[in-house]
Amino acid sequence: MKFMILINVPHATGGYEHDQWRPEDWQAHADFLNSFNRELTDRGELVGVTALLPPAGARIVRAGPDGAPVVTDGPFAESKEFLAGFWMVDVDTSERAWEIAEQASAAPGPGGAPLILPLEIRQVMSAPPPVEA
Repeated sequence: MKFMILINVPHATGGYEHDQWRPEDWQAHADFLNSFNRELTDRGELVGVTALLPPAGARIVRAGPDGAPVVTDGPFAESKEFLAGFWMVDVDTSERAWEIAEQASAAPGPGGAPLILPLEIRQVMSAPPPVEA
């Protein structure tokens, strides 16, 4: 079973704004994530991991009436959280996905304190079985 573990972080709270962290705090956080990803890889559970830049560079794109894309700033200004990245894991049970998310939620932040980030777990939809003729 594949699950996506989404890292949603509070916007502008200081708790996850890496550019404001001391270098040693950032290094401890990066070391944790590297070790965590290695562990998932060694267990054969990591499908992929992706970090995203902050929302300031995000754009919303829609199909335009003349066939050209309509591009606007995004995400929406009223967002209180933003997607910072995600892991894609392939595990036997949803409980294992929850265990992985719990570990990731406790990644160290400033001063080494666990961030306790809310992580969203979404099972990846599988294709329906083929229709036999």
